[in-house]
Amino acid sequence: MPCEDTFGWSDAYLMGFGPMDDTHREFVECVQAMRGSPDGALLPALLAVRSHCEAHFGQEQQWMDSTGMPGRECHADEHTAVMRSLDEVLALLRDQPGPRHDAIARSLADELARWFPGHADHMDSALSHWMSGKRFGGKPVVLRRTVIGGPLPPG
Repeated sequence: MPCEDTFGWSDAYLMGFGPMDDTHREFVECVQAMRGSPDGALLPALLAVRSHCEAHFGQEQQWMDSTGMPGRECHADEHTAVMRSLDEVLALLRDQPGPRHDAIARSLADELARWFPGHADHMDSALSHWMSGKRFGGKPVVLRRTVIGGPLPPG
């Protein structure tokens, strides 16, 4: 089942920790670019997503390790699983390009769009709270815009 086309940046993804919020915006943009890539252009888009994730996850790991965040192993395990999937699909596209593997790459992009909201809401929000507590002595303040008369964003 394809991912809804509604995946895109939303204030619902704001965690209140600026460096993380900036990285999350980039993640959403990279995944959206991959989802919108034409056949034959998926390899560079996947490489961009992988490069982003390597830096993104590495930064979060550094924050967790340098501050001794409890429970960081579970967060790191999710990142490891995503990187493993990215590498597996990357190998397919590099070694055996074609429509079948383009479809697998598109499926991966859809799965990343499905995965991210839950990961951000649970794992990254905990990290944001932890980092804000370490840096500023309290929880982050998150101001989210909503459309008047529209539904509140998730989270």
